[in-house]
Amino acid sequence: MLSFPKLRSAMVSISIFACTALVGIGSSWQNDALPEMTAADNNQYVAAQHEAVLAPAGAVAGLRRRDPSVRRLLPPAGAIGTDDGESEAVGVAGQRPLLEGQQIVAFYGKPGAASMGILGEYSKEQLSPLLEGYARLYDEANGPIGIVPAFYIIYGTCWPGGEIGILSRSIVESYIEFAAERGWMVFLDHQLGKYGVEESVKSMLPFLRYPNVHLAIDPEWRTLKPMEEIGYISGAELNEAQRIVDEYLRESDLPGTRMLVVHQFRSTMIRDQASVRSGFERVVLVHTADGFGSPSLKKYTYAYNARAMNMPVKGFKLFLESKVKGAGWDKPLMRPDEVLALDPVPFLIMYQ
Repeated sequence: MLSFPKLRSAMVSISIFACTALVGIGSSWQNDALPEMTAADNNQYVAAQHEAVLAPAGAVAGLRRRDPSVRRLLPPAGAIGTDDGESEAVGVAGQRPLLEGQQIVAFYGKPGAASMGILGEYSKEQLSPLLEGYARLYDEANGPIGIVPAFYIIYGTCWPGGEIGILSRSIVESYIEFAAERGWMVFLDHQLGKYGVEESVKSMLPFLRYPNVHLAIDPEWRTLKPMEEIGYISGAELNEAQRIVDEYLRESDLPGTRMLVVHQFRSTMIRDQASVRSGFERVVLVHTADGFGSPSLKKYTYAYNARAMNMPVKGFKLFLESKVKGAGWDKPLMRPDEVLALDPVPFLIMYQ
C-alpha cells in the first residue's frame, strides 16, 4: 500500500499525466494545495501512475473485492433503524451482499455537456483510464475494502421553469453496456424539476433490467427556478420512491438489490427527515452529502448528514476544478485519505 505522502504524489502525477493524455483536463486535482515535490519525485510517480492509469482493458477487474471486518461503511447487521428508533432486520440480509467489501468511486455528469461535470467533458473511452486510475488510488488507500468504478449520469436535467431534459435512451444504454463490460456500475440521476418524485423515479425503472444500474434523485433541482432556489422533497416521497423501486424489482422478477441515492447539503432539502425509512429489502438508500466548498465546510455537511441514522449508508460528492465561468469547486480538493477519514466511511464517492 502506498504511504500517504506517496499517495499525494501519485495523485498529482495522475493529474499531470491525464492533462497530457486527454489534451488538458478541465476538472483536475488542486495541485497547489498539495506538498511540493522534487523533479525526481515527480518523474518517479508519473512513470508509476502512467502504468497504472493505462492498465489494459479489463485490468480493473483486479481491484480488490473483499469482506471487511472493521471499517464502518454501514451499521452492523440488523441495525438499520426506523424513525421510531427500532431496528429493521428485514431487508438487511438482502442488502449486505451488495454493500460488504465494496466501495464505489464514480465520475458524475451528463454525456456531451462539459459544463455539468467530468463525465461530460470527455468520451467514455477517454475517461476510462482516468476513472480506473482514481479507483486504484482508493483501492490502495482503503485497506481491506474493495473498489468498484462507476458512471454517475444525469438522466433528467432541470431547465428553467422546471422542465426536464431527458437523455436519449441510446446514449444511456451505450454507457451502461460500456460499464457492464468492465464490471462497473451506472447511476442514473433525475433532477425532478417541476415533476413529482414518483413520476420521475418511474421514468427510470426500465433501465433496471440491466443488473449494473442504480437510481438517484436530487432534491436541489426540484424547483421551477434552477440556480435561483434550492428545492426539496419530503420523507414520505423518499419512502415512496424506495417502495416503487422495490416493488418494480419484484414484479419484474429482476435479481439483486439496487441502490437509490438521494443528495443533500441543506437541512431543508429533505423535509420531515426523521420519517425516512431505509429497511426496504431490495433497495439500499444512499444518503449523499453534496455541495462544493472548503474541506471544513464539506466535513461539516457530511457530519450533519451522518447524524441521520435512519439513513445509515452514506455517500460523499467532490467537485473538481471547473473552467466554466461562475462555477464553484472544492478549494482545495480533499485527498483520498481525508475522504476515507470521514465517519462513517462513505460507501459512495463521486467526482463532478
